[in-house]
Amino acid sequence: MDVSTLVAQAREGRPRAVARLISLVEGASPQLREVMSTLAPHTGNAYVVGLTGSPGVGKSTTTSALVTAYRKRGKRVGVLAVDPSSPFSGGALLGDRVRMSEHASDPGVYIRSMATRGHLGGLAWAAPQAIRVLDAAGCEVILVETVGVGQSEVEIAAQADTSVVLLAPGMGDGIQAAKAGILEIGDVYVVNKADRDGADATARELNHMLGLGESRGPGDWRPPIVKTVAARAEGVDEVVEALEKHHAWMEEHDVLTARRRRRAAQEVENIALTALRARIGDLHGDRRLDALADGVLGGTLDPYTAADELVAGLTAQDEA
Repeated sequence: MDVSTLVAQAREGRPRAVARLISLVEGASPQLREVMSTLAPHTGNAYVVGLTGSPGVGKSTTTSALVTAYRKRGKRVGVLAVDPSSPFSGGALLGDRVRMSEHASDPGVYIRSMATRGHLGGLAWAAPQAIRVLDAAGCEVILVETVGVGQSEVEIAAQADTSVVLLAPGMGDGIQAAKAGILEIGDVYVVNKADRDGADATARELNHMLGLGESRGPGDWRPPIVKTVAARAEGVDEVVEALEKHHAWMEEHDVLTARRRRRAAQEVENIALTALRARIGDLHGDRRLDALADGVLGGTLDPYTAADELVAGLTAQDEA
C-alpha cells in the first residue's frame, strides 16, 4: 500500500493504518521520509503528556486511568508505552499495555508498545516520529509512558508538552528526592499509591525539595503535587485538572509554542546527527580517515584538528 493511502486511512482513524505507519517508523523504512512529509500538514494539534518515574510507581496503571478520564471528556487518546529491550537478547516484553487491556475495544483509543532497542533516556529512538503519526491520526491527547527511569534519564521533558513525574511512598527518603535530574523536569508531580503509609510524608518532602532554591517569579508555573490511588481511579480527575491548568498556563504565557519549537529543533538536529554519523561510519577503512588517524597517532595532528578536517572534507563533498 502506498504511503498517501496509509496516511489517508490513518486520518480516518483506522488502527491498522496507524500501526503500519508506526512500524515503518520503527523499522527506519526507506519510505520514512515520504511518511513524515505526507504527515507534516496534519500535525501540531495533539497535547502530548509524558509520564515518567521509577519502576513500580504505577505508571501503566496511572496511564490507563488517565485514558479513562480523557475518554469521559470525549477526547481521542493515543498511548505510547515504552518498554526496555534486553541488553542480552535484544528482545522486549511489551507488557505495559496488558494493564490497559480494558481500552482494547475502544475505537477512540490507540495503544502502541515500543521497545527502547538500546536507546537511553527512557524513550525509544522512534518515539518523536511515532508521536507525529498519532497526532496526524487525530489523537487529541497523546500519553507517552517511559520505561522505569533513574535520576538522569529525562529525555521525556524534551518530547512532551507537559511532564508528569510519579513517585510512591517507600521509594526513597528526602535525600533521594533532592537528587538532581528527574525531579527537575516535572510540571505536575503525582504521589501514587497514596493509600500506603508514608504518602503524606512523601508529599511533604517533595514539596520541600521543590521549594529549595526555586526562583519563580509572579505568574510563573509552580508544579502541583497530586496524591492518587490510580488502581481505584482516586485522584485521577485532579491530575487531569492539573494538566488542563498547565496547558492553559502555557498557552497564556506563550510557553507551549516555545516548547514545541525546541522539540522540533532537537528532532531536526538528531536526524542530522544520525545522518552525519552514518556518513562518518561509511568512511571506516577510507584512506582519508586512515590518514587522519595516522597523523594523530604520529603526533603531527591533534584529534580536534583531525576532526575539523574530517568535517570540512564532508562539507566540501556536499558542496561539490
